[in-house]
Amino acid sequence: MGEKGERRLPFEREREMVTKVEDVETDPRYGCPPEERPIEEYIRKGVINLDKPAGPTSHEVVAWVKEILGLRKAGHGGTLDPKVTGVLPVALEDATKIIQTLLPAGKEYVTIMHLHGDVDDEELERVVKEFEGTILQRPPLRSAVKRRVRPKKIYYIDIIERDGRDVLMRVGCQAGTYIRKLCHDIGEALGVGAHMAELRRTKTGPFSEENAVTLHDVKDAYEFWKEEGWEEPLRHVIRPMEEGLSHLPRIEIRDTAVDAICHGADLAAPGIVRVEKGIQPGDLVAMFTLKGEAVALGVAKASWRDMLRADRGIMVDTKRVLMEPGTYPRAWG
Repeated sequence: MGEKGERRLPFEREREMVTKVEDVETDPRYGCPPEERPIEEYIRKGVINLDKPAGPTSHEVVAWVKEILGLRKAGHGGTLDPKVTGVLPVALEDATKIIQTLLPAGKEYVTIMHLHGDVDDEELERVVKEFEGTILQRPPLRSAVKRRVRPKKIYYIDIIERDGRDVLMRVGCQAGTYIRKLCHDIGEALGVGAHMAELRRTKTGPFSEENAVTLHDVKDAYEFWKEEGWEEPLRHVIRPMEEGLSHLPRIEIRDTAVDAICHGADLAAPGIVRVEKGIQPGDLVAMFTLKGEAVALGVAKASWRDMLRADRGIMVDTKRVLMEPGTYPRAWG
């Protein structure tokens, strides 16, 4: 037993941007880098990587965040049961537009599986490995979705350590995987039975427990700002919504293309400055300004290579606009 070398979720790969057009600059008079937004706008376009405590529902935690920060709107990136702790991204106000990209993103959990009988280490390792790959799961009786069998991908299961019948495991999986059911099914395959004793979510999309903050951190940071005008703690606990899109393939566009896309136009080839390697038709992609601001989400109509070669035609079908029209000057129509 013992911890393996770190394994990653599918999107946690080496990223490489390729430049289509050299020497394209962005006008400093319009927009601004996400980290430099005025504090009120920064909050409105922010995401908190919250470490959910055991006890409250995910909905209750979001309600507390709204109350602490005095906001009208917030949403979370994937429900955790009341007893479960860990990573719960909370998007604030305008940033709630990106929530739908977090819900299907890969997740990682650390769980304690309690075996109901004795199993030797070698047999345990062998059976656990059989559950990597695509498995079939029927949601448990208490779930909020229809109880039909669904295929789910298990990217990795690493046994970290073992104490008798208690097995500490790290599981990387597709969104919507039930770890409670996974533990039960592993127990069935071992022939001794098993159940999930504890669960903690350690990753949701691009957010991980290493830089998660608590509700107390949020409260303290807000008070520092309100009472003393000190912004830094608040800028630490709230992150720009762009960080919540870092798991998506990236395309950077010209200033002159930004406003048209903010009005719902699709992205044409002349608007592209840089693209991320690996983009394929049908991929959900995020479009950014050259200052790093999120402009919109869309579906790629061409591969990254074709985007680099093309001088005309629609390259991305815009699906969700994230930036307000008028942020950059109109250069169309």
